[in-house]
Amino acid sequence: MSMPANPHSGMAPSPWIERFAHLVPAGARVLDLACGYGRHARYFAARGTQVLAVDRDAAALATLAEMPGIEILQADLEGEPWPLGGRRFDAIVVSHYLHRPLFPDLRAALGPDGTLLYETFARGNEAHGRPSNPDFLLRPGELLALATAAPPALTVVAFEQGLVELRGRPAVMQRLAAVGAAHAWPPVLDAIPAA
Repeated sequence: MSMPANPHSGMAPSPWIERFAHLVPAGARVLDLACGYGRHARYFAARGTQVLAVDRDAAALATLAEMPGIEILQADLEGEPWPLGGRRFDAIVVSHYLHRPLFPDLRAALGPDGTLLYETFARGNEAHGRPSNPDFLLRPGELLALATAAPPALTVVAFEQGLVELRGRPAVMQRLAAVGAAHAWPPVLDAIPAA
């Protein structure tokens, strides 16, 4: 049985990213960092945002080249300086990627009303497979610290850490949804009447 030329193109967006996508309005400028084949870039472009998809894999980025609403940038995020200069984004999405030296650049690139959606593997995942290198595993509460450290602190909408099922196997993850202080919140839902 042969593998498809693009094994990741059909992958659905992460349930965590989908769950908090409402925090990113249509027309927003979205950075999909270390995007791979761009499952989240595709998802947000289909929702009416302008996405910059960044990855070092030219072949993966090529699958996004002609997609409306997506600009691609090939960059080695770990071996070269931050490639985005002073660009700012309304939302930053990071999934299954960790390079701690980029944390200050991510915070600086997020607009004051921006949304940060981040999920990746955490300590404890080594018991369940890859990644197992501590350099690629978040320490307990590390994403929470990223959001709340160094003014201006972000408002944490949701945070999870612990054991989850990921594509049919156990994994230890941290997940964060956070917004800048100037974020325009959606209207408050009516309270559910007491039974």
